[in-house]
Amino acid sequence: MKRVLTIQDISCLGKCSLTIALPVISALGSETVILPTAVLSTHTMFKNFTCKDLSDQIEPIANHWKSEGVKFDAIYTGYLGTREQIDQVKELFRTFRSGNTVIIVDPVMADNGKLYPAFDMDYVKKNAELCAEADIIVPNITEAALMTGMEYREEYDEAYIKELLARLNELGAGISVLTGVSLEKGKTGVMGYERRTGEYYIYQNRRIDAAYHGTGDLFSSTCVGEIMKGKDWRDAMRIAADYTAHTIEVTLRNPDKPWYGVDFEATIPELIGME
Repeated sequence: MKRVLTIQDISCLGKCSLTIALPVISALGSETVILPTAVLSTHTMFKNFTCKDLSDQIEPIANHWKSEGVKFDAIYTGYLGTREQIDQVKELFRTFRSGNTVIIVDPVMADNGKLYPAFDMDYVKKNAELCAEADIIVPNITEAALMTGMEYREEYDEAYIKELLARLNELGAGISVLTGVSLEKGKTGVMGYERRTGEYYIYQNRRIDAAYHGTGDLFSSTCVGEIMKGKDWRDAMRIAADYTAHTIEVTLRNPDKPWYGVDFEATIPELIGME
């Protein structure tokens, strides 16, 4: 069985980060080890949430694992709240990376043309450094524009996306994948570039007019789980895009109309059989 380490925060209520990564990657057949960077009462779309930073626990936990000879087939990072945590994770990469370890970075920090509150351009620079050490990165268009210094555009064409990918490639990752790419009306999906082959990959599915917190985490976690099952990165991205879209559709049909996260619990059985 493959073993995946995922490093990100845990929101006790809210369906995002570790509360998505742990069940999804596990359901896809990999042992999932977690390293929480912070614990929140809810995710940040709720008001008056509590947050306990766990930066002081990262090094002791890593040292214990090292003393036990623990190894990982993949290390997957999501939301990291501070520049210092990014430095800690870079050191963790150096400690646990072996010749077969796949490093997957989702540089969660921005969307819709804006950085999340409390982040600044120094944080962007640190995320770019983290991406440089990854095998696969999965930023959205806003995050890619910030890390590469390109202008963010809400309206764009394929040439703009290819230029973004070219700039991301310069950061150093072997495979760069942009999420939330819409190249025709009513469609959305991903576009990726593989440094080794020089090939691009585009996948578009139906755009659903709804937005939920945690869908990026659902996409990335599904990609990680599928790659650990032996899927080519292109197939993993396609399956993840379709699964995320399907889960949004299922959530929209929920009569309780949940607003703070998608009903991935209802669709996990279908994910297991997706090809």
